Amino acid sequence: MSSVAVLADPSQAYVFVGVFGIVTSGPATGRRQRALICRAALACLALMVLECSPAGAQTLTRDLMNPARGGFFQPQDSYLRRTSDSGNDDTAPSAPAPSRIGQTPVYDVPAAAGAADTGYDSFNRKRKKQKPYPGAPKPKLPAGPGNYVAVPQPAPLSIPPSSTANKAPVAPAMAGRVEGQPARRRLKPDDDPFGAVGDYVGSFLVKSAVELWGGYDTNPGRFDKPKGSAFYMVSPEFVAKSDWERHSLIVDLRGSFTGYGSTFPPDIDSSGQPVVSPVPTNVDRPDFTGKIDGRIDVTHDTRINSELRLKIGTDNPGSPNIQAGLSRYPLFATTGGTAGVEHDFNRLQISLNGTVDRTTYQDSKLTDGTSTTNDDRNFNQYGAVARVSYDLLPGVKPFGEVEADTRIHDTQFDRSGFQRDSNGGYAKAGTSFEFTRLLTGEASIGYAIRNYADPRLNQLTGLLTTASLIWSATPLTTAKFISVTSVDESTLPDVSGVLTRTYTFEVDHDFRRWLTAIGRFTYGTQDYQGSPRSDTIYSISGELVYKLNREYQIKAQVRRDILDSNISGASSASTVVMLGVRLQR
Repeated sequence: MSSVAVLADPSQAYVFVGVFGIVTSGPATGRRQRALICRAALACLALMVLECSPAGAQTLTRDLMNPARGGFFQPQDSYLRRTSDSGNDDTAPSAPAPSRIGQTPVYDVPAAAGAADTGYDSFNRKRKKQKPYPGAPKPKLPAGPGNYVAVPQPAPLSIPPSSTANKAPVAPAMAGRVEGQPARRRLKPDDDPFGAVGDYVGSFLVKSAVELWGGYDTNPGRFDKPKGSAFYMVSPEFVAKSDWERHSLIVDLRGSFTGYGSTFPPDIDSSGQPVVSPVPTNVDRPDFTGKIDGRIDVTHDTRINSELRLKIGTDNPGSPNIQAGLSRYPLFATTGGTAGVEHDFNRLQISLNGTVDRTTYQDSKLTDGTSTTNDDRNFNQYGAVARVSYDLLPGVKPFGEVEADTRIHDTQFDRSGFQRDSNGGYAKAGTSFEFTRLLTGEASIGYAIRNYADPRLNQLTGLLTTASLIWSATPLTTAKFISVTSVDESTLPDVSGVLTRTYTFEVDHDFRRWLTAIGRFTYGTQDYQGSPRSDTIYSISGELVYKLNREYQIKAQVRRDILDSNISGASSASTVVMLGVRLQR
């Protein structure tokens, strides 16, 4: 049996001949075997004819890798067989498929194509981080090695609405809460919306102010025969405070000058001669108080404290130390310093300081053009102060303090022939406290003793009361109590010294944050030991402050001063009315 078939592809003929040869090889097995051979040959011939036809037959096998293309596999689109570079153009000449050796297979869906933009994909590649939008909070990291987990802080105490009035909100950029910005120091809360802002000069916060006053005083000299006069007053202030992590330096300078627009000529007696009066013809009075406090932190528990101070002023009007026939008040200046060490033994704190002070007076100028010396009032004082305190409870710290000093005058005898050199000191005990920040301050009580070189001068003794308390009754009302005791020198014959006690009670109330009323009452006593003289001082005043902004304020004050003495002709009274403006920065 023979058959001829025309094949388009020689390779297909080789396949047919090979198959036909294999089938026909071997011994004849009869009609049944020849029929099977013929059917197999016809099936192979049919497959080759269909392959060579212009329209290729479609297979029923689905293209699972590309279901969008009609749902069936297209032979010409197979990745393993690309017979044409022109897409679906069957007339284009066939070209051999490119070699796949050394190339990575490419599939319709590449690996890790559905992964997100953060974390790691299936190839262990780190994906890009998501950029937070401005102002977004920082993402929380899970607890684990290398991850810092912030400990949640307790919510702050609620602030009364009155303390937040007239306060502009703080921008996130100023508060350091914007994502991507460098960390910056948070500003401290400002409790006074009209307080001075100050300027930073290097690492120092500097605040300065000046007050300009004008008014009328019914008795500038504070004597029994009042003579009134208009006056002006200039009061500058300067405060600088260091902003260091360790150590500290504070400069506090405050002064004033009170000038009167008229002079007080001496009285004329019936004969036409001027009467010698204790009232100077010029009652202008300067006043200055300045100090510089320094602290050196040697260790965490050891500190070196120091202070430089200067005070310039005159004797108080009405004081018996003022000479008769003065043309103006003589000035005095007290300069001094303190240096010491302070150490903490757990809750126990011990400090020891040494003090040196120098007091000098100007010569007194008289109305007749002459002058007298005040060298007998000049003296040096050397002393030492020891203090022990114990932190008993949070906010309660009791203490004990002992002081000893000696005073040496420039001249051995004063103008009255008395030796004024003396030794003295005091001992007192008290406590500093802070109860829920409503009542803060310090209070103490003690006893003072001073012995003089002249046996004619009696020993000066007296009770010491010192206090500085601040009571915040309400967010708008604050009460203050201040008590000061001092042992002052005297030039009166047979008088050892003057024991002066002053008690001041003050109440500040804010009707608005920009409108404040201040009421102040002062009670004081002056005990001239060795003399029957005893003076009592009363002072009551009211002040109103109108705050335009942080830099300008308008002030008004009315004050009544009374000096009640058991000596005839020594009592006095005065009324002062003032209006001024404060400029601060």
